[in-house]
Amino acid sequence: MPDETDAQLAAQYEALPYPARDPRDEAKRLIVGSPSNLAEVDHWVFGARRAAGLPMRALVAGGGTGDGAIMLAQQMAWAGRPGEVVWLDRSGAARKVAEARAAARGLLNIRFVEGSILDLPEMGVFDYVDCCGVLHHLPDPLAGLRGLSRVLAPGGGMGIMVYAPHGRTGVYMLQDALRMLAPVDEAPAARVDVAKRVMRHLPETAWLRKNPWITDHLPLPQGGGDPGLYDLLLNPRDVAFTVPALAALVEAAGLRISTLVEPVRYDPDPLLPDPRLRARTAGMGMVERAALAEALAGNMGIHIAYLARAEDAAVRADWEDPSAVPVLRGGDGASWAKGARGGSLAITFDGLRVVLPVPPLAAAVLSRVDGRATMAEIARAVEAGGAPAAQVARDMAALWRAMEPTNRVTLAAPGR
Repeated sequence: MPDETDAQLAAQYEALPYPARDPRDEAKRLIVGSPSNLAEVDHWVFGARRAAGLPMRALVAGGGTGDGAIMLAQQMAWAGRPGEVVWLDRSGAARKVAEARAAARGLLNIRFVEGSILDLPEMGVFDYVDCCGVLHHLPDPLAGLRGLSRVLAPGGGMGIMVYAPHGRTGVYMLQDALRMLAPVDEAPAARVDVAKRVMRHLPETAWLRKNPWITDHLPLPQGGGDPGLYDLLLNPRDVAFTVPALAALVEAAGLRISTLVEPVRYDPDPLLPDPRLRARTAGMGMVERAALAEALAGNMGIHIAYLARAEDAAVRADWEDPSAVPVLRGGDGASWAKGARGGSLAITFDGLRVVLPVPPLAAAVLSRVDGRATMAEIARAVEAGGAPAAQVARDMAALWRAMEPTNRVTLAAPGR
């Protein structure tokens, strides 16, 4: 149930809608990320098995100024995908920004509903639910997640983001300091002023100064401006979840983790090349392995996960389907092929460089991935270049095994 802190949160987001967005910027770029990127939803939630022509109802719970809802609605519109995105938030100030952004893009597939996920209005069920950056501010995260699970249709999925402790080193120390200097009962504007003054005099030894992955407290455009500063350092309720704590929350809500994003970041083996150490990780379960990777890397300030109902059968993308269409992200086939020459592929995640071994034909395969060609068509094209069919099949399988956990290649929904 809502409490006094919840009322303070509501006042915060009315005074400082988050994140700071200017609707005029929609003409320049689409803000994309995870969760709820349509390519990820198709792949990780529906296993690239849900037909593109099937209407999808999506709920963005705690939609703020619209990042997730705008991204998903725009991607659906560009792809000609039928369906509806429902933005839900209790902040009228945030709604004005989100609606202006949708209007700037001419999006007609978003519906705006003011309300709280603590008391979900009657809206039916959804094939996909987004809850990004909300659960860690609730008085009862479990009650919130359970409520969202009840509006999830059978076979549907959910994308969530919660704060993680290790990558937020320095944040909670500053929150402690600012609670003493800028009490929560003061007006948001006064608290922001105090926080800015503190940041101007922050000692070089402060851990937040040494944390390059946290930028929300910086001025625009490098950071999040006043709304970002307030949300990061003055938020009245901010609970971070380790992987085991997140897994326990998800299980208690009657859900299960389909994947953590990006999966390779939650694999300790790339961080521990020593065979004796890998022998110790071999017997660990998924949660334990992910917790180890989280503790070793130290740079995870958030956890992003795609969830499914516990009673639903697990669905995985079928990389052996000859009609499947691979889609690259973060560059085209030519650029990925260039990076894959030499038997390895390096990808950096928040400063952490992961080097993946890739098979000899990796570059030849990647250069032919254009988001339209099927697996069978790609294989035939590589074979036409002189490679034996058996090697093409073997190398393609090895390449997808290496790259899928990076979340840089996914399979498209059938019928694109």
